[in-house]
Amino acid sequence: MSVNPVSAAFTEIAGQRHDIFIQMLIQLRRYDVAQEIQNRLSLLPNMTLLDKFQQVDKLKAWLDSFRPLPPIVVAELKKLYDVRFTYNSNAIEGNTLTQSETALVLETGITIGGKTLREHLEVIGHKDAIDYIEQLAQNSTTIGEWEIKQIHNLILRAIAPEEAGRYRQLDVKAAGTEYVYPPHYLLNDLMTEFVTWLNSADTAVEHPIKFAAEAHLRFVSIHPFRDGNGRTGRLLMNLLLLRTGYPIIVISNQVRKAYIDAIVEGQQRNEHSPLLTLFLDAAIDSLIEMLHILSTAKVSRGRGLPFYEEMLVFLSEHREK
Repeated sequence: MSVNPVSAAFTEIAGQRHDIFIQMLIQLRRYDVAQEIQNRLSLLPNMTLLDKFQQVDKLKAWLDSFRPLPPIVVAELKKLYDVRFTYNSNAIEGNTLTQSETALVLETGITIGGKTLREHLEVIGHKDAIDYIEQLAQNSTTIGEWEIKQIHNLILRAIAPEEAGRYRQLDVKAAGTEYVYPPHYLLNDLMTEFVTWLNSADTAVEHPIKFAAEAHLRFVSIHPFRDGNGRTGRLLMNLLLLRTGYPIIVISNQVRKAYIDAIVEGQQRNEHSPLLTLFLDAAIDSLIEMLHILSTAKVSRGRGLPFYEEMLVFLSEHREK
């Protein structure tokens, strides 16, 4: 099998840039690559939405330049995000297991003293749901009501099997805001409309993060299940992002209030920018972390030329700082 000389030369140059990048980090004692990426992007607290979209697009282009991602890096990232995503998504809903305790439950199967059985089962169910959306992201299966119900079923089947994957049969209000969700007898029609919108041609031209944010808001505003809507919505959001090549993004429990307030803004005042801002910030964090791991991994040699060339120029210009 012949080797494309242009491709081979490109790979060789990328490999050389990788080596120079590592050498320069050592010489400059710049060991926090994530911080250097942030410095290159000039991330500021008062950035506009347009600025954030531009930064996300640059980071995504850099990430794509490392594809196909090395399997060992993919495995390491999955282990990291299985824990982080599960911990934060459950914590937002009141689960008291810490991130390290969540890791212990997932990695060893041991139980944590003083914690409820439900909290342990929430961890296991959420991890099963992550595995499911990652499988779905690899194929072209239309995301319909069955797939959404399956995500919910995996989350709740060990906790509330009578409700898992089933639309609620009563009317509910949002705790703390008195926001009234749609009547339960409209859910079948509303969810049919939702998945039609989800798979429409109009959504295909939206920026993936804007689309994911709107899908999340629409879903949690319908609130089709009695419990587990937030976790299902965050998993659905990430399924949409994974299908477009983005990493999993995590809404941190530390921004829980801002996240809930942003949903309220969207529901009551049709103001989407607070939620979109949170999603963009989370996407930037995940992209930077992935690039940190990829750019310093030896198995990345021969990939990521656009990233290395731009970062080498930046580090050279800021050698004395």
